[in-house]
Amino acid sequence: MTDAYAQSGVDTHAGDLAVELMKKSIKGTLNDNVVGGFGGFAGMFDVSFLKNFDRPLLATSTDGVGTKVAIAQIMDKHDTIGQDLVGMVVDDIVVVGAKSMFMTDYIATGKVFPERIADIVSGIARACSTVGVALIGGETAEHPGLLKPDEYDVAGAAVGAVEYSKLLGPHKVQVGDVVLGLEASGLHSNGFSLVRKIIADNKLDYRVTYPEFGNATLGEALLEPTRLYTHVLNSLLESDLGSSVKAMSHITGGGIGANLARVLPKNTTLDVERSTWRPLDVFQILTTWGKLNLTQVESTWNLGLGFAVIVKADKAQEIENFLNQHINTWQLGIVESNDCTLEGYIQGAKGVDGGAVRLVGNYK
Repeated sequence: MTDAYAQSGVDTHAGDLAVELMKKSIKGTLNDNVVGGFGGFAGMFDVSFLKNFDRPLLATSTDGVGTKVAIAQIMDKHDTIGQDLVGMVVDDIVVVGAKSMFMTDYIATGKVFPERIADIVSGIARACSTVGVALIGGETAEHPGLLKPDEYDVAGAAVGAVEYSKLLGPHKVQVGDVVLGLEASGLHSNGFSLVRKIIADNKLDYRVTYPEFGNATLGEALLEPTRLYTHVLNSLLESDLGSSVKAMSHITGGGIGANLARVLPKNTTLDVERSTWRPLDVFQILTTWGKLNLTQVESTWNLGLGFAVIVKADKAQEIENFLNQHINTWQLGIVESNDCTLEGYIQGAKGVDGGAVRLVGNYK
């Protein structure tokens, strides 16, 4: 007898197969704090260790990957988009000094192709394992008629914890603190609507190899996964240098200036020296194709600056050396008092009435 739900376009058997295929990769992320194992209605995590905190704070973040998934679908390559999702979520949590504990994911698709879903989840699981986060739950929803069979979108959420006294943010930042920049791996997961417009305007094919990107196809180059910062930054915070870290910023939607301004206190300014780094090739290629200059996209793309850490001046070099063992790191600028005109500065970004930031000079 034909299943009535299947007649409507929803294949529950395909969903069950997808779960079986992803089970092994998910189990690889689980640790002793996970209660109940795999497949329950709710994921559970033992937080008994929080009893040792004086004032434990929970931190949470949720995000997606944006229109980068459209390129993954064109390329039929789905095993890296999961790392983008994890990076967008857990690297927001470490900004406040919290250590992520667990994550859940959500995939909506027009039709469940089990192998494709398993590829997406395997990418999420690998990234979770890298940053020491348990993937304790998720949902795959089939939406025929709302999404085309080959279309999908992904989202995720994570929860972390931090001791109140170790909370990072503008309240700890002082004039004279040094701002360090950490290199991005590429576009990460922001500004892909502009990327796709440039590709469409130039009538380029994602499946074609263009000399600007060497042996990689255009699609492969653009799908370079988001760099994960959480595991390195957690190590920094847990080291003897951790007490010298004041604040952090994840350079995502809104670009460089806006995301830095969010973590500075009012009445402070930061001049970010463009000359301190050379934007990655992908940004220079795309701006050339789009007949743009790099300064026009500073509020859209990270330009090779994926993260920033604000630290005490007397420990800045030691922290830079520590981070450089893992990720290319350099000094961006120094926090100053707000004793100059705000002309040219970005201030009050994303609803936060914080400091003011401007980018100065020329890129290498």
